[in-house]
Amino acid sequence: MRKLFCILVAVVWSLVSFVLAILAMVVTVNPANSVWVARKIWSPVLLWAGGAKLEVLGGENVDARRPTIYVANHQSAIDIPAHFMAVPIPFRYVAKSQLRWVPFIGWYLALAGHIFVNRDNRSKAIASLDAAAEKIRSGKSIFLYPEGTRSPDGRILPFKKGPFALALKARVPICPVTIEGSGKLMPKSTWNITPGPIRVKIGKPIDTTGFAENDREGLARAVRAVVIEDSLSLGGLGGDVDDAVAAAGIEGRSTARARASSST
Repeated sequence: MRKLFCILVAVVWSLVSFVLAILAMVVTVNPANSVWVARKIWSPVLLWAGGAKLEVLGGENVDARRPTIYVANHQSAIDIPAHFMAVPIPFRYVAKSQLRWVPFIGWYLALAGHIFVNRDNRSKAIASLDAAAEKIRSGKSIFLYPEGTRSPDGRILPFKKGPFALALKARVPICPVTIEGSGKLMPKSTWNITPGPIRVKIGKPIDTTGFAENDREGLARAVRAVVIEDSLSLGGLGGDVDDAVAAAGIEGRSTARARASSST
């Protein structure tokens, strides 16, 4: 029954919220107000329908006055409303291009100025990151999932390097964001809902100016090390023991933490 209830609520409330978001953009001539609708109206109802109890740690690390790239691990489709609520600023998502065709959600993302990345086409992917850089230069923050897909078991997947090349080019801070519990509540590729807690931890911003302009791999390792460490602290599985983070080790975590502290 909960599965059917959640599907019904998601469809109906997404339609209602889509209309409200369009009205907010048209009446105020400000696309940022559509993000307010997503955060204040759409997201809370979806989390309520799924029986999610959201807990946010590190909210003091969010600064609406500072253009920032927020990067997070990805466990579930319900991460999107959870992150809208956890990071209460008018950021723009960088999302995979397939979402563009999802009714209401994809339409909203397109009209509100969120950015789609076509990972199957290198030139289009580069153009998408250039569009994200333009958003940052205009003072906006962006939010993205560097794993590129949802984790099937909750472990942190390898990070793609494109987002970190963008951060180094823009020279803006990166805030690591870690989510735990959403994969248990709503596993990947299913509508089977198990009510429970979702915990989001927002790390201190990492100063990208401490990295060489071409050191996207080093930046990715440092940020991912923080996400894995925070995943473990939240009761998650962290990452694979034989992946790139193992090579970064304590040095990667301590370097990221030191650069985060120096940027605050």
